[in-house]
Amino acid sequence: MPMNVDPSVLQRLGRLEFLARQAVEGFITGLHKSPFHGFSVEFAEHRLYNPGESTRHIDWKLYGRSDKLFVKRYEEETNLRCQLVLDCSGSMWYPSEVASDGPELNKLKFAIHSCAALIELFRRQRDAVGLSVFADELESHIPAKSSGAHMRMIYHELEQLLDEVGEQRKGTSTVEALHQIAEASPRRSLVVVFSDLLDRGGDIDELMAALQHLRHNKHEVVLFHVLEDATEMDFNFQDRPTIFEDLETGEELRLHPAEVREAYQLRMAQLRKDLDVRCAQYRIDWVDVDIASGVFPVLSAYLVKRAKMRSKRA
Repeated sequence: MPMNVDPSVLQRLGRLEFLARQAVEGFITGLHKSPFHGFSVEFAEHRLYNPGESTRHIDWKLYGRSDKLFVKRYEEETNLRCQLVLDCSGSMWYPSEVASDGPELNKLKFAIHSCAALIELFRRQRDAVGLSVFADELESHIPAKSSGAHMRMIYHELEQLLDEVGEQRKGTSTVEALHQIAEASPRRSLVVVFSDLLDRGGDIDELMAALQHLRHNKHEVVLFHVLEDATEMDFNFQDRPTIFEDLETGEELRLHPAEVREAYQLRMAQLRKDLDVRCAQYRIDWVDVDIASGVFPVLSAYLVKRAKMRSKRA
């Protein structure tokens, strides 16, 4: 964070909201500099003009800037309901000690910062947002609304999670939480899930059944699979006897990384392949996210999804 930030700005917005606005500003600047302008946020309240329809609602000022014909959308055309779903189980606190050459944030803090940046996009596009938090049970469920006061309340909830001290030894019940959220959220919402999917004893068939429950209730689903790739995918640990601790149970295992690395990599690669295939089968957007990559890939994936949803409704 810049050292010359006006303290009154931080007091008014809050630390997390300020960082979210910075991240989104940087992201939008990058979009405008890119040759790919398909998801520019400034067009969130417009759609392309279709030849033959009335010209009454054409935005001529926007035509002057873009040399393309856009029609202003009515409010019911533009607003979406989005439910953010955050896994805060013990495994999401990994890496518990951030290495100097590793990512700046653990998985949970990365997911929280990603949620905060998405909320800023929702605000700019007048979308409603809610927040669900789960670990071994659904801990909280805040329905989606679009008011500024509501969004500030969600930022406050996220900041409280950020400020928790130390790892929380909580298990994971992703499947049960998703079933509950499917029933609690209004139909035709966009459900955005952040999880490492490291559900102890979890079964991919049960996970897919829970995700299908969301789809059955007419929800669109984006599943951000959050991992620290260097160690959780590549098992890139030093080749010496190492003690590994389960952050959800405290159980410890002593082994030599070189002895299990290849088998581990094959198993994780198969998990990713299975998720990719099964999610595509059920029209669920599965997005593989490395926490070392920053939040921009998350924002890009969301805008792609929102554009697809808008094109269906246009």
